[in-house]
Order: sequence, then structure tokens, then C-alpha cells
Amino acid sequence: MKPTMLQNYAEGKWVAGAGAPAELRSAIDGAVVALTSSQGLDFAGMLQFARQRGGPALRKLTFHQRALILKALAEALTAKKEALYELSYQTGATKADSWIDIDGGIGTFAVYQGKGRRELPNDTILIDGAVEALSRGGAFQGLHVFTSLQGAAVHINAFNFPVWGMLEKLAPTLLAGLPAIVKPASATAYLTEAAVRIMLEAGVLPEGALQLIVGGTGDLFDHLTSQDVVSFTGSAATAAKLKTHPVIVRESVRFVAEQDSLNASVLGPEVSPESPEFDLFVKEAVKEMTVKAGQKCTAIRRLLVPAPMIDPVQAALAARLENIVIGDPRDEATRMGALVSVAQREDVREKIAEIARDGAIVYGDPGLEIANAKGAFISPVLLRCERPWQARAAHDVEAFGPVSTLMPYKDADDAIALANRGKGSLVMSAFTYDTEFARTLVLGAGAFHGRLAFIDRDSAKESTGHGSPMPQLVHGGPGRAGGGEEMGGVRGVTHYMQRTALQGHPRVLSAIVGRYVAGMPVQKASEHPFRRKFHDLPIGYQLTTKAREITLQDIEHFAHFTGDTFYAHMDEAAAAANPLFGGRVAHGYLILAFAAGLFVDPDPGPVLANYGLDNLRFVKPVKPGDAIQVALTVKDKTLRKPDQGEVRWDVVVTNRDGETVAAYDLLTMNAA
Repeated sequence: MKPTMLQNYAEGKWVAGAGAPAELRSAIDGAVVALTSSQGLDFAGMLQFARQRGGPALRKLTFHQRALILKALAEALTAKKEALYELSYQTGATKADSWIDIDGGIGTFAVYQGKGRRELPNDTILIDGAVEALSRGGAFQGLHVFTSLQGAAVHINAFNFPVWGMLEKLAPTLLAGLPAIVKPASATAYLTEAAVRIMLEAGVLPEGALQLIVGGTGDLFDHLTSQDVVSFTGSAATAAKLKTHPVIVRESVRFVAEQDSLNASVLGPEVSPESPEFDLFVKEAVKEMTVKAGQKCTAIRRLLVPAPMIDPVQAALAARLENIVIGDPRDEATRMGALVSVAQREDVREKIAEIARDGAIVYGDPGLEIANAKGAFISPVLLRCERPWQARAAHDVEAFGPVSTLMPYKDADDAIALANRGKGSLVMSAFTYDTEFARTLVLGAGAFHGRLAFIDRDSAKESTGHGSPMPQLVHGGPGRAGGGEEMGGVRGVTHYMQRTALQGHPRVLSAIVGRYVAGMPVQKASEHPFRRKFHDLPIGYQLTTKAREITLQDIEHFAHFTGDTFYAHMDEAAAAANPLFGGRVAHGYLILAFAAGLFVDPDPGPVLANYGLDNLRFVKPVKPGDAIQVALTVKDKTLRKPDQGEVRWDVVVTNRDGETVAAYDLLTMNAA
């Protein structure tokens, strides 16, 4: 079969690179499957195209509109994913491996589109935190906001996840309103190129929002600015070279690095061979050695077990590894495919030899020829390091393949210190049922790891395991892991935005962010706000209710009716002894109920449902004989469906002296 000449997607066109192309070979049999080159591309022009075409188009869209683009892209990829699966076999990946890469990537898009529509406003500005009072009278206040950067994101991805690695970066980037230039690792670029074609053919991306480089980056870095972001996944050596590029340093270009790390898994000190956690640990260790043939940045490289357990663990690991069938990933009997290339296999063999100086190989033969001699197949290799504190390579050298090292620890402090000797990792897992040990690990090792996964008999059935970064949580880690952070829900979106502090009068701040800010001029309600549809409710539209006196009879009736007979409401002597009350007071929930009675309009109307309160605070006690009054103000609005929108109301309950006694946000769904 004639190899495919991959194309770059630059400045709105598919373009083949010039010059002699590089050959990309199948991990299964070494046959050339694709040719690739990026020579002749105008890299400065690609950046300008992203900034001048893609960026402005994306920034005009709200977060919700961008989220709908992600949804459409996920649907397009899902419809054609079988073609991606077929290509993925050539990378050495089994069907299960490809599911992690392809469906995992699509799932990340799905999560981000949902978060974009639920957690972000239907706007182009994102408020960060609460309003800060900067003056006594309230005429000068502050607020933090996020706005989209006005550059481009350069995504440099690793070979092991050609689809997920691209999509997990693209999802928050596009949601942030920033165009992207994707540069996949050459070895598996044919799979990335196919996925990019599917997304572009969906016809939902603005022109310039997505470009692709299927070769070297040429002089791309020479043209970066402070508005650009470089997001990198790969080796520490390459990251160090890129992040010290003169332009990166001079322009303070944001550089997000996610590097390979020597992740650890710890077997709890209380675990015996009869414990459920023992079997879970062994199963997970073998899984992390063999999924993707161990080519995962999150794979377990160091297995830390209590010293008395090292022999039983070794025996159990060896027994399970014996059942791993290695071969053609298209064969349903295969449990582990090939490394991505013969060159990668040779690198893994060299690294195994280096690690073995600190111990011994106790399972597997790295030199054994397996399956197709021209393929990149290798046996899983388990090493044992008896003296981990005297070892160097076991903590510093990563064999990026089906390789892990078993080592003993003495106690909790020793386990923590050994885990931290990795000098920073993406993930550490612990298999323990001892919650005190789990807390000790967090306090001792949390600073050295981007994620801590606790797996036990209760969570195992639903756990995604040690090696699965989830889009809702951060992926990244300190030190050797790169010091970067990806995903993490909305946190990942803000990495591609600028946080800016705003200062000014509440009127100005409100006009900028489209939200009510206390102290701004309000529009007094000419009709009850519950009579108005979503689109007819301006921000700052305010109803001030009449007052209602709260009597002792009200308090006692509420207490008996609800069963809440707490002494502060029913026992004058006991309540008087409480320094916070100085006598009987009304229930907080009585205040809420009476407040609702003051502002609710009873007749059918545009308000479809009241579905929650946020940020409720009881500020000051209300005593019998006092009166309450409510100011109900339209604070924020988010259109959820064409005919329905969420209205957030600012509710302030005051007493007879005008002092705030309760405050909260009320959420209603209104007809549009």
C-alpha cells in the first residue's frame, strides 16, 4: 500500500511540505504508513492568520457558543471514530488502548462543552471572585475578570496519545476563545491529521481557529509574543530547550509543560496478601505496565511496598504478567501491543539496562524478540531494587515502556520520602484502607505530586485508576513533571486567558461585566419583576417590598410547626446567656420564608421554577418585635434554552434600622 503524504493545514488551506519527507513507520511491521514534512510553511504567516482571523472570530462568540462548537466537534469525531481506530492500530495500540486515546479525547470535549454551558456565563467576560470594597462609601470598588488572550496557542504534543493529547489541550483553548496551532509528534502524526480533517470538515470552526503542522516547527518560536501560549507535552530535555528559547524568555510567553515523570504507587502498610487492596494494587500495576505498552506519562514507574510484602507482591505481579499476550494489536487475544517504533524500543532497552544497575530484572527479558521481528514489540519488564536509598537510576531514569521497579519501604515516612525522590510527578496512587495513612501521604507528599489517587475496596469498582487524568481535575505536576497544569475544568480555560483587576464605580463595573454590583444605580420596579419575561428584565431592576413585623407568636408557631425548637428561639434565659443573641431570636429559615412571602408574586407568570439559593448568610439576629424588608434585584442572567433563561436575583433582607440581617442569591428559571 502506497504511504499517505500527510498535509499541514496552514492559513485556511491543506498544504504538503516541501523537500524530502520523513517516513513514518508502522509499529507492527515497520512498513512505511505515511510521509511528512512541514518545510516551506510560512510559520509567521500561520501565527498572523490565527491572530487576525481565528482569534477575533472566536472572541466574538460567547462561552456558550464556543461550548456548542466543542459539542459539534465531539459529535463529528464520534461519527467517524472507527476510521481513527483503524489507523490507531499502526501506532501499536490495541482496541482498548485506542479507546483511551480516541474516546477519551472525545469525552474530554464532551465534559468541557457541558462545563462551558453550566459553569461559564453566556458572555465573553468571566468574573473571577467577589467584588472587593476599596472605599468606605462604596463608590470605588474592585473586581477581577478574565478575558481572552489576543494571540495563539501553540500545542506541541507527544506521540503516545495522538488524539487525546490534542483534544485535552484544544477543549479549554477553544472555550477560552484562543485559536490553536497543533504540532503532533511525527511518529503518530497520521492519526492526528485524520482527526483534524474530521473536525475541519464539520464546518463549525471559524476560519483560523485551528491549524496543523505535521513536521518541524521551523522558525515558529521566533514570532511568538506575550499574547501567545505554548503548551508542551514530552520529555524534560525538550521542554528545557523550548522554555529557554530567547523569544519565550524575552516576551514572557506563557509556557505550560507536562513532562514525563517517575510516578509512584504505594501499597499501604496495613495491607496483607489477604486484603482486597493487595489484589487491586497488583492488578493496577500490571495494567499500568501494559496499557499503551507502558507509553503513558502517568504510568507507574516505581512500586513502593512494605518490606515484608515485597516477595508476595513480586510473585503476584509475575503470575499476572504471565497472562499478558503480546502481539498484533488487531488480534482480539492480544493484551499488549507494540511500542511506537523500533527506535523507541531501543531507547527503552538502554534505560532498562541503566535502571538494572540499581537492582535486578525479576520478570521479563528486554532483549527477547517478540511477534513480528520488524515490529517494535518488547516484553514487560519488572525490576527489583532492594536498596532504594542507595539507588539513583531507579528514581531518575524513565524507561518509557512496559517497565516498573519494585522497591521496599520501612514505614510511612520512608514511603513518603521515597515517593518524593522522584522530584515531582504527575500522579501518585495509594492502595490503602487506612484513612490516617492517606492523610499522612497528602501532608507529606502532596507538594511533590500533581494528583493523588486513593484506591480501595470501596472505590475500586468506579475508580478510573492510577493512570487516567480526568478533565474535571488538573493534569500536571511540579518539578520533574514540568511545573505545568492542564485541564482541571474551568481552571484549564483560564490558563488561556488574562486575569485583569478592574477598579471603578459600581456603575462602571456593572456595565463592563453585565452583572449587578451593589452601589450602582438601580431601576425601581414599575411592575412586579415576576411579571416580566427573561428578556424584559434589565440588570439592576429592583423591587423593594413592604415591611413585616416578626412577633414572638410567629417564632413559636414556626418552631412547633417545623420541629425546630432550638433554645435560642424558645428559651429566653438560655438565649440571653448566649453572647451572640442576648435573648430569643427568630429562626434564620423563618426569615427566609417571610422574605419569600414579601416578594413572591403568587399568580402564574414567566417564573417557571425556583431552584436554589447560593451564598446564604445570616448576618444579624432578628428579635421579636423587629420588622424585616426585602430588596430583590436582578443580578445576572443566563439564557439556557431559546425559550428559557436562568435569573440570579440579589436578595438583601434588612431590619427596621436598615441593617442587613440576611443576604443570598436566588435562582429562578424564567420564560424568555
